[in-house]
Amino acid sequence: MNILLIGAGGREHALAWKMAQSHHCDHLLIAPGNPGTASIGTNLDIQVNDFNALKVAVLENAIDMIVVGPEDPLVNGIYDFFAKDAATAHVNVIGPSAEAAQLEGSKAFSKHFMQRHHIPTASYAEFTVDNYTQGVDYIKAHPLPIVLKADGLAAGKGVIIALTQEEALVSFEEMIQNKQFGEASAKVVIEQFLEGIEVSVFALTDGISYQIIGHAKDYKRIGEGDTGLNTGGMGCVSPVPFMDKTFMQKVEERIIKPTIQGIHAENLTYKGFVFFGLMNCGGEPYVIEYNCRLGDPETEVILPRLQTDLVSLLAAADNGTLEDVNIEYHASAFATVMAVSGGYPGNYKKNFEILGLSEAATVPGTLVFQAGTGFEGNTIVTKGGRVLTTTAQGYTLQEAVKNAQNALSKIHFEGMYFRKDIGYEFGA
Repeated sequence: MNILLIGAGGREHALAWKMAQSHHCDHLLIAPGNPGTASIGTNLDIQVNDFNALKVAVLENAIDMIVVGPEDPLVNGIYDFFAKDAATAHVNVIGPSAEAAQLEGSKAFSKHFMQRHHIPTASYAEFTVDNYTQGVDYIKAHPLPIVLKADGLAAGKGVIIALTQEEALVSFEEMIQNKQFGEASAKVVIEQFLEGIEVSVFALTDGISYQIIGHAKDYKRIGEGDTGLNTGGMGCVSPVPFMDKTFMQKVEERIIKPTIQGIHAENLTYKGFVFFGLMNCGGEPYVIEYNCRLGDPETEVILPRLQTDLVSLLAAADNGTLEDVNIEYHASAFATVMAVSGGYPGNYKKNFEILGLSEAATVPGTLVFQAGTGFEGNTIVTKGGRVLTTTAQGYTLQEAVKNAQNALSKIHFEGMYFRKDIGYEFGA
């Protein structure tokens, strides 16, 4: 079949790499893609929210399946756009409807959903400019730390963990009164702080059945020892040692099953990935957030570990056979380490030449996935804060991390930085 993959980051490079391995994949196109995806399929100079241009590409290239990487087009209704057009209704779009994508697009929507279906999550309240003073009073009476979340999409920057009331009140004012995140913070969800270890579980669903396709632990902080500012993710490990059979059984029974049952009960059209952002609180899982797509850089570590044909899985989500698929995982451990631009997640410079990509790719058992990269002529240069990852396997997590770092040591660009302690709490 002919497949169109939408997106341009490391997640999309990993998806392209995995799908291209399938004998079901005849032609792979990526819009807009990056230099990494260009070595696997054909990049199209079309932005992810340009639905009309994407439709032209779908018809011109006889596309059978569309796989949506990032959240923006999902929340903006890309599934509905193609499903409701007679010319493209036959195309298998992997992603939820705009209504179902509110599970990620609106923190308040997802909290109400979890409440209705008795899914464990932090206690919360929501506020807008209309009840702003009640929000101030709520913060003053709330124990610390306290979590403030912009209701809508804020490019991963809309969450504040305030350690003092003053910090919480300033953040609350910035979000609502000063429109720090625009319409995304017109409503703010204030949550109880959950103490524990953050982990992620990934499933594929057709809206009725599901398959778990992997789990990972991401490292969000820029500094070693989990210090400094939050980022989009500095690295991942999988499998996570404490996510054993007992813990995963709790996740499945208390969170995944009621979520999928709730999607079905509420007649939400959902055919795609579900990202369960969880907190392990003393062995008990709680939902921090839902995402309606795969994570980045989690995708770069879970897909190499997944041995099942991904295109077959996606086709099964469309034809009603998903529950019959056998999921198989590689016996090795996997780790991915992210290289970022100097200054990230603050201000950083772009367009630095990236050296050593071919050398890193020759390290046995290692993959290089490009994220914030681009072409300047025939030269690959930095174009984003998170530039690329190296993913490696090993008999242990420690060995996998060491192999990933070894590959990354062969790559260089001006200002390059990466955390050297990914997996540190597991002895890596």
